[in-house]
Amino acid sequence: MEKIRVLIADDHAVVREGLRKLLDEQSDIEVVDEATDGMQAVKKVKSLHPNVALLDIAMPQLNGLEAVSLIKESAPDTQVVLLSMHIKDAYVYQALNSGALGYVLKASPTTDVLEAIRAAHRGEYFLSSKINSKLIHTFLKNREEKQPAVSGYNLLSEREQQVFRLLVEGKSNAEIADILCISSKTVDKHRANTMRKLDIHNMVEMVKYAIKIGIIGPELWDETPDSSI
Repeated sequence: MEKIRVLIADDHAVVREGLRKLLDEQSDIEVVDEATDGMQAVKKVKSLHPNVALLDIAMPQLNGLEAVSLIKESAPDTQVVLLSMHIKDAYVYQALNSGALGYVLKASPTTDVLEAIRAAHRGEYFLSSKINSKLIHTFLKNREEKQPAVSGYNLLSEREQQVFRLLVEGKSNAEIADILCISSKTVDKHRANTMRKLDIHNMVEMVKYAIKIGIIGPELWDETPDSSI
């Protein structure tokens, strides 16, 4: 039987070691590599194409939520499972909307991690039991209802969508330039094109639009850039 190839990404060595030990004990799972931050995870997924990427949400340089979108764009066949301390619906909703299939709370039993990896490999959703089980149904229903708004977002180029997501998640132009390996001038150009195409005139409107189509949850408003920009 072909094993499920998994990449582990967490900035804490003790966590990576614990996860690797757990996964190495499974006859159907193989750890192909480890990453210590979100950017490294994106690069390794792109080169290794694991079946599943197991990512911590709270990582330096690029957090797990931000990494999911980039992973799904560069390696769409790789499924993503996120590990998190956050139980709020807004975080879970953003994870699902970014393309993750699994969301496991760090306080959950280790069996949840294994179940989430196997479910993601089958193309199925998995949420820790403490998370509202109705959330997936709500997410899927809302996604269908938001198609008219999303259609405008879909008119953006792939790069413009990347810049849009990073902007509403609080990244500066310089940080976006570094993450996407482009110049700050190019970031400005994509930002201007995005706002023109979506008929958005400032960051307040951009964040509200992102909430409307589900890219960020309303509870994450305080973590977005200064609304006066």
